[in-house]
Amino acid sequence: MIPVKIPGHPQSRRQFLHRLSIGAAALAAGVALPGALAAQTNALSKLAKGRKKLGVALLGLGRYAANELAPALQCTKLCRLAGAVSGHPAKLKAWSAKYNLPEKNLYTYDTMHRLADNPDIDIVYVVTPPALHPEFSIRAAQAGKHVISEKPMAATVAGCQAMIDACHNAGVRLSIGYRCHFDPYCKELMRLQRDREFGDFMKMSGDRGFVLKNWAWRIDKKLAGGGPLMDLGIYVIQGACMATGLAPVSVTAHEPPKQRPDLFNQVEETIDFTLNFPNGAICNGITSFDHVSDTFRADGDKGWIDFENHAFTYHVGRVMTSRGPLVYPVPGPFDGHYCYQQAWQMDDFADCIHTGRHTPVPGAMGLRDIKIITAIYEASRTGKKITV
Repeated sequence: MIPVKIPGHPQSRRQFLHRLSIGAAALAAGVALPGALAAQTNALSKLAKGRKKLGVALLGLGRYAANELAPALQCTKLCRLAGAVSGHPAKLKAWSAKYNLPEKNLYTYDTMHRLADNPDIDIVYVVTPPALHPEFSIRAAQAGKHVISEKPMAATVAGCQAMIDACHNAGVRLSIGYRCHFDPYCKELMRLQRDREFGDFMKMSGDRGFVLKNWAWRIDKKLAGGGPLMDLGIYVIQGACMATGLAPVSVTAHEPPKQRPDLFNQVEETIDFTLNFPNGAICNGITSFDHVSDTFRADGDKGWIDFENHAFTYHVGRVMTSRGPLVYPVPGPFDGHYCYQQAWQMDDFADCIHTGRHTPVPGAMGLRDIKIITAIYEASRTGKKITV
């Protein structure tokens, strides 16, 4: 089989800013990107040069902020790293030195209300444990700043709704850190769903897990809201919703016996679940902090797509289809930097703010997923099928 290749390389990354489907269509067809896409990409590139780069402040300076978001902001075109918010003064000092952040753009959790007086910062990206997302997102909104909340959106449905309401009342935009929506492979999955080239995806399966050792907040229910389902299983849910274009109407679930009950005494260690969609489609999922896996497959009556490994990681691995393998040369260089899903994600949100269009990953999507997760936990607890 001949590999299906998206021509070019991450230099054409701006194509993802406007949720372009024509470029993704080239994946399955194995043809060069249409001239219209090149023209639109060039037009956006020129437009970006005349725009103000929106300032982003990262709130919560843990591993994800340090290892993914901050580096990604070094290769964004429509936004930039402008500030930081942390409860650790030493971290603020280190970030200031590393990224040349001025003292006036550094905040503690106690002083972040002063963001309201800082025009350098347009967006606050909340990167704390999930249970803290509502508090800090609401405070950022009240300071007049647009908000990106890392996934999962919150630990509870009520927390999600409070975030949505606060941003609406403050007249600011809210987006969720669903970076996979901007990855070319996941975009192709969504295009295949829209165009029905493989028919309707009626049978899906996914498995995402890693062996957790010492990341304390992930097993603290008050901070995490749950275990691997909140942290990892949400990707399988996202994949199934991408593949169907729908939300499930009911779920069943089962939690097997724990292998390390001393460690997982507040949250699940492993959970398997089934999502039932209104068109009859089914997704069987499993997520765990006790095994390593990252796969997703969707089958239609005319074809299939299989994310064989690293399905939802920062750089997707091998993806096969009934037409042959998909090949996109990421990761790779862009303007001398590494190319990040998160860069596409944050640039897209900046473009939404500039143009007034809606983000493809809004608070409503984050709320939807927490409703699904809540139903899965209830199904596991009761042994019954639960309506979402």
